[in-house]
Amino acid sequence: MQTMVNRENDFLTVASGWRKKIVIVIGALGVVLGAFGAHILNGTLEANGTLDVWKTAVFYHLIHAVVLLVITFSLKEFNKYSWVCFVTGIILFSGSLYLLALYQVSYLLGPVTPFGGALLIGGWISLLRS
Repeated sequence: MQTMVNRENDFLTVASGWRKKIVIVIGALGVVLGAFGAHILNGTLEANGTLDVWKTAVFYHLIHAVVLLVITFSLKEFNKYSWVCFVTGIILFSGSLYLLALYQVSYLLGPVTPFGGALLIGGWISLLRS
């Protein structure tokens, strides 16, 4: 059976292949880090008193991975600014929290986390342009 596709009403984005691959890796990494923290690192994170920090990192990582998935694969007009803000925000916000939870070097990473959070907020606000 042959399916007909109406390209005029096709809502799939024209995002490049490498952007799609980055989104897939970010999503998979969020799941891996969540499982890693819950099973392998659980004792270390509890001993450091940073289990909640890890959980926060995973939560924001995965929420924004889903948003990236939507804007990469579904928006008719690909919003590059939002995409960059979300990718960079995940790396800086969640990444710094992962490192803080493991190594407790807040003097080095403390300033990075709010900057990453600001990028996540900027990504949401820039969706108004979509």
